[in-house]
Amino acid sequence: MSQKSHSHAQWSSRLAFTLAAVGSAVGLGNIWKFPYMVGQSGGAAFVLVYLVCIALIGLPILMSEWLLGRLGQKNPIATMSEISRRLKRSKAWTLVGVGGVLGAYLILSFYSVIGGWALIYTGYSASGIFTDLTSDSVGNLFSGLLASPGTLLLWHSVFMILTIAVVMGGVAGGLERAAKTLMPALGILLVVLVIYAATTPGFAAGVNYLFNPDWSKLNGEVVLAAMGHAFFTLSLGMGIMMAYGSYLSDDVNIGRTALTVVVMDTVIALLAGMAIFPIVFSNGLDAASGPGLIFQTLPLAFGHMTGGSVFGVLFFLLLVFAAWTSAISLLEPIVEWLEERSSLNRVGATLVAGLAVWLLGVASVLSFNLWSGVAPLGIFAHFAGMTVFDLLDYVTSKVMLPLTGLAAVIFVAWKMGRDEVRSQLNMSDGAFSLWHFIARFIAPLGVLAVFVSGLWI
Repeated sequence: MSQKSHSHAQWSSRLAFTLAAVGSAVGLGNIWKFPYMVGQSGGAAFVLVYLVCIALIGLPILMSEWLLGRLGQKNPIATMSEISRRLKRSKAWTLVGVGGVLGAYLILSFYSVIGGWALIYTGYSASGIFTDLTSDSVGNLFSGLLASPGTLLLWHSVFMILTIAVVMGGVAGGLERAAKTLMPALGILLVVLVIYAATTPGFAAGVNYLFNPDWSKLNGEVVLAAMGHAFFTLSLGMGIMMAYGSYLSDDVNIGRTALTVVVMDTVIALLAGMAIFPIVFSNGLDAASGPGLIFQTLPLAFGHMTGGSVFGVLFFLLLVFAAWTSAISLLEPIVEWLEERSSLNRVGATLVAGLAVWLLGVASVLSFNLWSGVAPLGIFAHFAGMTVFDLLDYVTSKVMLPLTGLAAVIFVAWKMGRDEVRSQLNMSDGAFSLWHFIARFIAPLGVLAVFVSGLWI
């Protein structure tokens, strides 16, 4: 395919771009993964390490990806190809863009399945099905859901249709409109849930758990978990931020905007914890219950509390919005690449990309039931027992994303001219020198630590 002439869209304002970027960063990782990681890793001790890691790893890589996107003004693959050619660097750097776009495709295929779970549980809450359920009953409800390929396929399809419908509208009519609607709605829902949680007897314990560090729980494994989540929570290494940066005008300050996104992403994650943990403690449940916290532990609480059905609907609706905004951003780099590299218009590129994602997602759906015994790479001991869903999650989160993010920050910090980078970031001498040092040494070492440890954990 040859690249067609393409008039590149632009964000209408810094606010629109910020909301879209926050929407991408705020996803299941904030509402689902962050709370249970806090629960498993000693509460506030994990939170504090995570905040340091966000500053030292997440921020410099986020800024690097936006910088590359704005310089290239094209899809991530074309951006890396063009910048590498201009700077007379190896063509191999184009793989940074390839890794991002491919990673987004693979992740969205199984992310959409989880988004379908959130839709299903919103309906469960509205129906009052959680009322007076026992722990075993809630577990059986979730197991029964996973065992039903028809139900999973239906809601995986609904979630993908919702995502395709937004991205089809383009930057102004799709991405911006969704961000301006969904992000304020998500914020309002979250505040309402925190206010509700404040009325529960476990609120003080929940807040204490989040903000009063237990340093005895801090160890190397917790630090690595915090470093890893600091990288993944900002949607780095997926081609998303490079694609979003390609729609960014020169008058937007990358550093200030990145800081705003990081702060908003972190605040939302902490608010989610303030909404969840008081409910957990009020009902005598386990805060360290892991991935089952959202789909098994919380439904048990909703079924035994006054107003639990209403709270449950609001909570799972929040989860749907968070998943939806991230899914929109995951589809965008794939669509941008297709639109620029083929004769397809925006609508056609979105439909083709969405269908391709949906088809791979079917394999993830079946991996929970009909294909539950299928391990695609089972001949290798390290991958024994990994289903399609497990394998996609492992390959993207443990391998592709860290390597792509690592390569992006190394390219900016080591392969681009210092003056050009500083000009793009528009920072003072002192601030830029500090950023450049972190981007050259600390962030790469942090990502390498996450990558190496992730392969064996």
